[in-house]
Amino acid sequence: MSVYTPLTLKEVQDFAAPYGLEVIDLIPIQGGIQNTNYFLVCADAKQFVLTIFEEMDEQGADELVPVLEHLGQQGVAVPVPLRLNGRAIQILKDKPAQIAPRLMGHHPMPSTLEQVAAIGAAQAKIHVALKDFPLERAEYRNHRYWRNVATAIKPSLNPADSVLLNNLLGLYDTLTAMYPERPKGFIHSDLFRDNTLFEGNQLKGILDFYELNKDEWLFDIAISINDFCTEYPEVHLNEAKAHAFLDAYEDIRPLTSDEKSCLELYLAMAAGRFWMMRLQVAQKNAELGRTGDDILQKNPDEMRNMLVERLKFVTA
Repeated sequence: MSVYTPLTLKEVQDFAAPYGLEVIDLIPIQGGIQNTNYFLVCADAKQFVLTIFEEMDEQGADELVPVLEHLGQQGVAVPVPLRLNGRAIQILKDKPAQIAPRLMGHHPMPSTLEQVAAIGAAQAKIHVALKDFPLERAEYRNHRYWRNVATAIKPSLNPADSVLLNNLLGLYDTLTAMYPERPKGFIHSDLFRDNTLFEGNQLKGILDFYELNKDEWLFDIAISINDFCTEYPEVHLNEAKAHAFLDAYEDIRPLTSDEKSCLELYLAMAAGRFWMMRLQVAQKNAELGRTGDDILQKNPDEMRNMLVERLKFVTA
């Protein structure tokens, strides 16, 4: 949620007026790396989030709207976009854009056991709710996609990091062949603490579904456990929190025996994926000359160090 497309208050007021919103203030949001986001403050004190999709086309952005509406109907706390003349996606600065209610709360920094359990249960509800959802996305960022990213990034790695990456991918190939029963469905793919909002221990919102894709549920689980159960700059896993997450998740959807056998590997793979992603974003920002306080660039070494730590517990 960096700011790649600058907007004036007047531009936003003109865009929001057909929705019946009287915007009086515009606040750029930092915290993510894919899209441009602003808080909109209205005259009646209500607040909304304006998102400009920097990578997706109008069709790609629009296909997420029914997903969010469905999850909202299933009781999952998500920001459902507003519709204008029957459509949630409009065009602003020649890019797809939407307005959604702002969900209030705070990122759990650090997380409590109760918060971790709440996320485990919510993630399982998302997986179950979307299991048979009729959606085909134009592009899935599945394992094949990430393997291609790793191939593209590899020439820029130093020799030690190249060996680290090869070791990870080799373990993945070996263990996933041994334990093939790993069910797939739609996953959030980016369920970090900074994409959740809490009031105390109560979950108030899950944000940023733009990476939604069909992949193994175990990857979603590993991504969230890595973040919710780790306190940076330390990268070791808090076992009590990890157990709280898994217990709450399995109350709704029990893991298969093969998923349990692969969990430690997937914790390493999840760290490796985000290591590659952060390196990819850093390269793209450099190529496009994206700089400044409104551009968030997360540290790739954070995920590299986590990968090294997680690999200590993986055996083939």
